[in-house]
Amino acid sequence: MKVVILGLGYVGSVASAAFARSGHEVLGLDINREVVSNLASGNVVGFEPGLKELLASGLASGRLRLAHVDDPADRSADLVMVCVGTPSLASGGANLAYVRSALEWAIRNVSGASAVVMKSTVPPGTGKRLKAQFLDAAGIGYVSNPEFLREGNAVHDWFHPDRIVIGASSPIALKRMKALYHDMEAPVVATDVTSAEMIKYAANAFLATKIAFVNEIANLCERLDAHIDDVTHGIGLDPRIGSNYLRPGLGYGGSCFPKDVRALDFLSTSNGHSFELLRSVITVNNRQRLLPLLALREVFGALQGVKVAVLGIAFKPDTDDTRDAPALDLVPLLVEEGMEVRAYDPAADARKVLPPEAKVCGSVAEAVEGAQAVVLATEWREIVSSDWAAAARRMAPPRLLFDGRNALDPDAMARLGFEYRGVGRRGTILATSNTSAGSMGRALSD
Repeated sequence: MKVVILGLGYVGSVASAAFARSGHEVLGLDINREVVSNLASGNVVGFEPGLKELLASGLASGRLRLAHVDDPADRSADLVMVCVGTPSLASGGANLAYVRSALEWAIRNVSGASAVVMKSTVPPGTGKRLKAQFLDAAGIGYVSNPEFLREGNAVHDWFHPDRIVIGASSPIALKRMKALYHDMEAPVVATDVTSAEMIKYAANAFLATKIAFVNEIANLCERLDAHIDDVTHGIGLDPRIGSNYLRPGLGYGGSCFPKDVRALDFLSTSNGHSFELLRSVITVNNRQRLLPLLALREVFGALQGVKVAVLGIAFKPDTDDTRDAPALDLVPLLVEEGMEVRAYDPAADARKVLPPEAKVCGSVAEAVEGAQAVVLATEWREIVSSDWAAAARRMAPPRLLFDGRNALDPDAMARLGFEYRGVGRRGTILATSNTSAGSMGRALSD
């Protein structure tokens, strides 16, 4: 099958290379020549394990071609897939300008396509409007085919999906979509366009709600001297609840959850429904980012001149993506309080996103040198498995360690001389081995 993919960002680059590996003839297009040049040269923008090799394989096979939208190329296709961004507007709604531009370009420049496949995340109801506005007159169908890729695991997730959601406007479009995913072993959810769009938003909103819920439980554990590790273990064994996304911490970030939760809240409001649960999720998530600051104030009082190391700037491990990362809210607050901030991340370009007053370091050891406190903001394996005994020796009293991801063993850190604080772990300094056992493993799982 011949596929034209518009947009070679995070989703589009993975989709282009993956479909080529599945045997399709793929033309990946972008409006940014630098993006095209980098991908064609094997230089993957961002940190995504396995993508570089997947792209190289597709290009070498000849089934994958990459080009600028203005370059001459055979643009005939069976399907056109849109993978452009839908960033947030100031209102919280989704900005669909790039989507509309992509559709207009496809109608003018791609021949033979039976349908436009929307891979970009668009609010429920968008597909119906776009189809009527752009595609009906051209006799082109519309398909909603949301992605469920996790950054840092995108290549694995593509080839091992939990489900493939297809919201097709016609039986022909549905048949072609099934042929597109011919080699995937996963349940196919065939539905209407709007329901497919809602599945994407509902999935992200539910996961964000689960994170907010466990953070609220962790905050209550702090006040009641309960152990959040035991609580999450106990409730996670219930198959109706499950253990995934029951990790308390500084809250969610990234390119999807914050944007999609805000967009669903805006969509609800604009359609006359007050989605109070989602608003609470947003409030809880914003509040979690303040926990390290509150702990620092509790220990030090005035923070002027206090030296602190912030470890982890990306919103999660195994990606360099800093969009809506908790550290981006936290570090400016610490700087404003007069703290001397040193930061380290294994992949993110922290210099581009942090205030100039924050010193960006090249290692954990450099960041903690002389620090009186450290905040673990992202549970990178490199950071979690650091030589914490050496870190304690490099630091100055009182050696406050705020574990913003509950990724470290509280007892072990206390024995090394740290004043350990976790999220919902106030009473776990002398916790039993059962409480802390496996905490690192759970923190590193997804």
